[in-house]
Amino acid sequence: MQTLEALTRDARALARGEMTVPEAEVARQMQICNGCRYCEGFCAVFPAMTRRLEFGKADIHYMANLCHNCGACLHACQYAPPHEFAINVPKAMAQVRGQTYVDYAWPPALGRLYQRNGLTISLMLALGLGLFLVLAMLKQGTLWGAPVAGGFYAVFPHNLMVSLFAPIFLFAVLALGLGVQRFWREVTPATSGAPLSAPAAAEATGAALRLKYLDGGHGEGCHNEDDAWTHARRRFHHLTFYGFMLCFAATSVATVYHYLLGWPAPYALSSLPKLLGVVGGVSLLCGTCGLAWLNIQRHPDHGDRAQKPMDLGFMALLALISLSGLLLWWWGATAAMPVLLAVHLGAVMALFLTLPYGKFAHGIFRTAALLRFAVEKREPNRLGLGGE
Repeated sequence: MQTLEALTRDARALARGEMTVPEAEVARQMQICNGCRYCEGFCAVFPAMTRRLEFGKADIHYMANLCHNCGACLHACQYAPPHEFAINVPKAMAQVRGQTYVDYAWPPALGRLYQRNGLTISLMLALGLGLFLVLAMLKQGTLWGAPVAGGFYAVFPHNLMVSLFAPIFLFAVLALGLGVQRFWREVTPATSGAPLSAPAAAEATGAALRLKYLDGGHGEGCHNEDDAWTHARRRFHHLTFYGFMLCFAATSVATVYHYLLGWPAPYALSSLPKLLGVVGGVSLLCGTCGLAWLNIQRHPDHGDRAQKPMDLGFMALLALISLSGLLLWWWGATAAMPVLLAVHLGAVMALFLTLPYGKFAHGIFRTAALLRFAVEKREPNRLGLGGE
């Protein structure tokens, strides 16, 4: 009776516009899954589910960002299509997760635009910004065959680069910060309301860095285009993330060299910024190409096909950044350097402009959800019906 009443409330909320169709679908599926609990040990979603009898908007947003879209529960479910219950948790969660990128985006209009046209916007931004820089160099006569004794700063002075990138980077940080703050403020009361503790933070950080919940719940990996278990998605995610972090570390070390030690670029091939950048660039290129290949091949029941342009746009930008960066490292002392630099800088600026609205935001929101899960699981279960 209580479940019927909850479903009735969900239907009324949907009719009043308080809940979207994807959110209502997640609530429906979670009611059924809560009665079965076969997948309880698969990932963080299901222990979080067992602490609830009803699923409001905040609960749904929280669990949608806990879901790692591994597909294991779909392949294990006795109520999956063609059963009349039509349970497909990965697809339902993916649809809501994509919606949360828009709901919490700042400004919201940019979130909606990027979700619909992610691949086109990413590539057009990179092309447009790169072309702008090429035309600027052409006007100055530094496009081809320019002196390279001063490295990149012979083409674009250091202060000019800072003035170009600082506002864009600060905008990305501000937009991401405002988005995750809104998400955190909404889900905190729905996840016990307890404050974050050091043990909870350490556990959630470990789960995020290891991608713990891409192991299928049993350590054998997750699914992609068929029933086979594979660690490919987890490994390509690791290559992408840690490659990105190594590239960021290379930039950070170069910043320390320039401002604190008074060592301006260019740096030797054996220097720490160069080594970090090369290893990070190779890792990032391999990871993004691998993820794009898996994304194209993935079975449509494992996620939301409408998000493919957004996903591929993010991967395309990362691949372009890593490839152009590696080519700059290899051909940095040739006449091609100015053109390659324009392409690289255009792609980096396009990435920063789109960071708050796509897959990078997804990583931030998922980490926030994991932090709340680590807090919630340490609190007494108010239902007393099992689960952690």
